[in-house]
Amino acid sequence: MLGRPKFVLASGSPRRLALLNQAGIEPDALRPADIDETPTRGELPRSCANRLARAKAEAALKSVQLDDDLRGAFVLAADTVVAVGRRILPKAELVDEASQCLRLLSGRNHRVYTAICLVTPKESFRQRLIETKVRFKRLNEDDIEAYVGSGEWRGKAGGYAVQGIAGTFVVKIVGSYTNIVGLPLYETISLLGGEGFPIRAGWLNAS
Repeated sequence: MLGRPKFVLASGSPRRLALLNQAGIEPDALRPADIDETPTRGELPRSCANRLARAKAEAALKSVQLDDDLRGAFVLAADTVVAVGRRILPKAELVDEASQCLRLLSGRNHRVYTAICLVTPKESFRQRLIETKVRFKRLNEDDIEAYVGSGEWRGKAGGYAVQGIAGTFVVKIVGSYTNIVGLPLYETISLLGGEGFPIRAGWLNAS
């Protein structure tokens, strides 16, 4: 990948990194942004995802500007929000939060929004919002108790990880699967390619 522009992922999420790697892209650096991700009062899910992705991108850009090796890099940030109607579900950290999320999602549709924000080497901001509709089966108390016991939900938006055990709860998905995991690959790669990043540079040795 010699000669290609530098690429920075503004995230410490192993899932986002794995998805980028799946697309043949290896970031030169990870610059997770330490920002308050609490939704503002009355904030809608779409607005929240867009605001947080932009804030993460701006924080990472400040870090990149101070690093001679990374200055002028592409910077990619993302934020994923799970919502039932207008209600934003938390990134569950406590057992009670996870249980509450699962009871709310049980037997009904919800939406997953991921906002991606790309900073170009000229420091222009490009942003997109992707929406996926998900339907869960009706969960009984044994399902909820066992899933909470797995610990897989910890730190996940909406209290579940679709790429894990919770994939067995999903009846239907309308839209991007990778969006639910945390980084919509089609839109991300399209955005990078459209801004001149050599998205196929790492494909030759991808196997």
